[in-house]
Amino acid sequence: MTQPSIRDLGLIGNRRSVAAIDRWGNIVWYCPGRFDRPSLFASLLHPAAGAWRIHVKGAEPLKRRYIGESAVLETKLQMAGGTWRLTDWMSADSQTTMLCRQMGLAPRQAMVELLPRPGYGQRPPRPERQDKAVLIDEQHYLYASVDPELDGDTIRFRIPQGSSAWFVLADSPLAVVNARTLRASREATLRYWDALHRQTNYSGPYERQVKDSLRALRLLTFEDNGGIIAAATLGLPEVLGGSRNYDYRYVWLRDAAMIVSALVRAGSEGMEERRFLTFLCDARERLRDHGSVRLTLPPFTTLDGKMAPETSELPWRGYRDSSPVLLGNDAGQQLQLDGIANVLLAAKLIYNNYDTREHWETVAELADYLAAHWHEPDHGLWEERQTAQYTTGKVVSAVALRFIAEHADDPRQAGRWRKAVERIHAFVARHCVTTDGAYAAVAGGQAVDVSAALYPVWDFCPADSPEMQATIRRLEREASPDGLLYRRHLECFDAGREGVFLAGTLWVAQYWVMREELEKAQRILAAVFDCANDLGLFAEEAEPVSREMLGNFPQTFVHAALVGLAVDLKAAIASQNKE
Repeated sequence: MTQPSIRDLGLIGNRRSVAAIDRWGNIVWYCPGRFDRPSLFASLLHPAAGAWRIHVKGAEPLKRRYIGESAVLETKLQMAGGTWRLTDWMSADSQTTMLCRQMGLAPRQAMVELLPRPGYGQRPPRPERQDKAVLIDEQHYLYASVDPELDGDTIRFRIPQGSSAWFVLADSPLAVVNARTLRASREATLRYWDALHRQTNYSGPYERQVKDSLRALRLLTFEDNGGIIAAATLGLPEVLGGSRNYDYRYVWLRDAAMIVSALVRAGSEGMEERRFLTFLCDARERLRDHGSVRLTLPPFTTLDGKMAPETSELPWRGYRDSSPVLLGNDAGQQLQLDGIANVLLAAKLIYNNYDTREHWETVAELADYLAAHWHEPDHGLWEERQTAQYTTGKVVSAVALRFIAEHADDPRQAGRWRKAVERIHAFVARHCVTTDGAYAAVAGGQAVDVSAALYPVWDFCPADSPEMQATIRRLEREASPDGLLYRRHLECFDAGREGVFLAGTLWVAQYWVMREELEKAQRILAAVFDCANDLGLFAEEAEPVSREMLGNFPQTFVHAALVGLAVDLKAAIASQNKE
């Protein structure tokens, strides 16, 4: 089985785990139980790592869609004799994970084939019949409306022409499974997703794309505690055939805080966002109790709020021969000032919008940490291997301290934070401007980075300041292959070998919204939409000419940036209309 392109992937999930399904209806990625658990199907990254395949002679993808605002995915295949409709979802009506598949009347004979490969393909599945199910790896129960054929480690089902079928893969035995219970599960799942959808009331420009992004963000939010993972996958390459193949199934402070900020600004009721603060506070206490951190938080944690495991290599060929495939992530010990600062920005928005000041003690301690440590070299926004005085970390620290000082009851506390803000501004002015007047990526350096487009968005400086105009001119000349999509700058790697960085591109569009050049922002946004797939999902990066997706998928960082841009664009259009 050939590996699908990243663009071919769609997701179903129950906010505890997800499965990735290609346009032909094959499940090529699934980690049962939880996003970061070992895979059962992983042919996306290695042909022999497991899949749930559908074989129909001459079948071609016709179209697919999510039903309403849900994560119930409908796929249509075209073949001689007609169209075949497949409907996939994960049940949201019980604590038992049920991966459900309904297949309509088959225009011609079809075969469904399961090749489970548990434990990242390292354990034999040992399928065996047990009552009405096939037991896989002594823990997964496969139910079906058609009889299974067991052939070693492969399970096959034959669907005659003109017949329909259903399948359920559950993580515990089920008392009753039939067409009626499956129908009830589907309806309950649709109601569940509709209730989630109604928690956010955004309407305005690019409403369809914003709703697709909100779905993606909800899919990757952990139901149990509100943690938001950076992406559903591991090992998808930033450079095809290269070694930058990371595991993103963790909760990054920066990413999750930016997502929370975007949801608040999009009109969320606030329940999910407040759970995020609780998640961080619980993680901080858990890590501090075990001596893992001093006072602050690591740049990312597991969904349990623990330190992520250091990297190990999976014995896989990797996506399009991109290896090694890394499991775990060893950047957990890095200092990333911008991650802490973005938590403060999210807290500020939550406090302002929902008239609360919950978890203030933790927020204040994080602010104290930033005020005391902002001057230290860190690993930066892009988790570089070497430490340096990265400008973006300084800038967002100043903004976060200034904003959170507005909520302090203790004048001495607020005074300490504001004094740090003054010092950071002085440091940036003195050390973080290039010889041609642009904001430098690193203090004392001459390179510029796309993250600088956020400085006026964060209210660090005016959008039309001389430094910002010089920075944007440099970015247009040096970081944009086509004048619309932008690369980031890396100190430790040649970013020209990567694709364009989609979140950064959206930040540039957001900058032009602030400059009230809305047509320019919308041209950039149109180019970004070319990098999405038909379900509105984005990977981390894209090849600038072909728009081929690169990096882990879907990238919540990108979807949050899209939501934030749409909110600003809506306000700018309303302002222009008033004039």
